[in-house]
Amino acid sequence: MEIKKVSVVGGGTMGNGIVHTFALKGFDVTFVELKQELAEKAIKTISKNLDRQVSKSIITEEAKTAALAKIKIAIGIENTPADSDLVIEAVYENKDVKLNIFKTLEANIKADAIFASNTSSISITELSAVCRTEKFIGMHFMNPVPVMKLIEVIRGYSTSDETYKVIKQLSEQLDKVAVEVHDYPGFIANRILMPMINESVFALYEGVASAEAIDTVMKLGMNHPMGPLTLADFIGLDVCLAIMEVLYNGFNDSKYRACPLLKKMVAANKLGRKTGEGFFKY
Repeated sequence: MEIKKVSVVGGGTMGNGIVHTFALKGFDVTFVELKQELAEKAIKTISKNLDRQVSKSIITEEAKTAALAKIKIAIGIENTPADSDLVIEAVYENKDVKLNIFKTLEANIKADAIFASNTSSISITELSAVCRTEKFIGMHFMNPVPVMKLIEVIRGYSTSDETYKVIKQLSEQLDKVAVEVHDYPGFIANRILMPMINESVFALYEGVASAEAIDTVMKLGMNHPMGPLTLADFIGLDVCLAIMEVLYNGFNDSKYRACPLLKKMVAANKLGRKTGEGFFKY
């Protein structure tokens, strides 16, 4: 199966990054959003990010123009193009919301299309239960999508070998590196990353050191490009908490217990960069 027409549901940070990447590689891609203004905002973000690539001589002005011409907009999940070869869901981490999206897609999209979720932690097997289980897969892109090379390709319990092969080949067409992962809570990236972030929050909570000191130790001592608390602010503390809860519920192991300070900050709406304050102020 050859992927030619792609639809991406959700125009947030991940969704617009995915659309940007596909369009730049010459794919016909449709942005599916709930409201026209949200879709237009996402297109403006893509245009701005393409401009940044032009200014750095990563792409040409002509490549930017061609990429934008490849993008269409559809308003409403039910209006996702029925002839899409691949539909990627990239909304926020809420299982019920994602399940409702895939139920709608199942009723409207051609039977041989592949469905993928960009979820960072929710079970691919559970999401596929409401639709085409053999043609369902996880494509966990890393943020920022146009820059980061990795895609975690997650196989659900019933994902077919053919579906995996198609998505692996597609990932290579996008100039990404596909890593095969099986369907367990948090997959690989977040199963390792989130407990590290959570332990950093515990160190702050217990007064071991300041937020600045914790981040400096990890940057200079472990050669991390960004400290864990700064990274948590970048991801969003609500997202970090949601993933920790998936890990805790999935494994029923106390080592995945979210730090009380993380819970308190989310309750106070101190979510990081997107609210102007998290472990640091922006």
